[in-house]
Amino acid sequence: MAARPIWRGQIRLALVSIPVELYPATKSGAQIQFHQIHEPSGKRIRYEKVVPGIGAVDKDEIVKGYEVEKGQYVLLDPEEIESVKLESRKTLDLVRFVDDKDIDATYFDKPYYLVPADDLAEEAYVVLREALSAAKKVGVGQLAMRGQEYMVALKPCGRGILLETLRYADEVHKASTFFREIGDQKADPDLLDMASMLIEKKAGEFDPKEFHNRYVDALHELIAKKQKSKGKKIIEQPDEAPPKGSNVIDLMAALKKSLGEDKKAKKAPAKKEAARAPARKRA
Repeated sequence: MAARPIWRGQIRLALVSIPVELYPATKSGAQIQFHQIHEPSGKRIRYEKVVPGIGAVDKDEIVKGYEVEKGQYVLLDPEEIESVKLESRKTLDLVRFVDDKDIDATYFDKPYYLVPADDLAEEAYVVLREALSAAKKVGVGQLAMRGQEYMVALKPCGRGILLETLRYADEVHKASTFFREIGDQKADPDLLDMASMLIEKKAGEFDPKEFHNRYVDALHELIAKKQKSKGKKIIEQPDEAPPKGSNVIDLMAALKKSLGEDKKAKKAPAKKEAARAPARKRA
């Protein structure tokens, strides 16, 4: 495997230890990064670390500080911070097995691929994967890595096992804080039926390749145009102006129109076939 593992260790399940390696499951997308440029000179702007009333300071004079009160800091040396870092333990203990649905989606953070470290580890690895799949459970434990301790969840993923880091309880807002103002009214049955029909018509399998970052694509096109125009200003006009006036929507009419357009799109090929049929008869 070309990629380098970010962690090597073992999964421990009671008296069984399985040597494994951890790899990132994601990569950076096609992001556009801008720099701040001094327009008259065309040179990139750099930043200096300054202290009010003193000016620029040397890098060696900077330490980390934690603000305990407004304007009051506890200063910590790098050695002090390093001394309390957790050792990157080489063992991932699975301490609980839970239903996947019991872990709210807001707790999932970042995915990784967990693979057997060698051929000898593969048999035990496969047994764990199949046992999790058969029980329909997710293994939960904690992993120390890069001086941090992460709560993690293990679940089957095709031929392998997916490890996902989880957020701790104090990192997640309670949903009720944001949704408590929403009333208890029930959905109108007719509107609900039409919305359900629309969802059913557009149901299908998830294919991430169908989606593209249109903003990034548009920026690439703009940059290419800018290069060809040799620095001239280019303002891209939107295809359609945003609707003006009232925001009140006739939901039933909107749903009917959505369903009607969907039906027209599906009937269009049939009309073409009907138009061709007489031509074949005459021939």
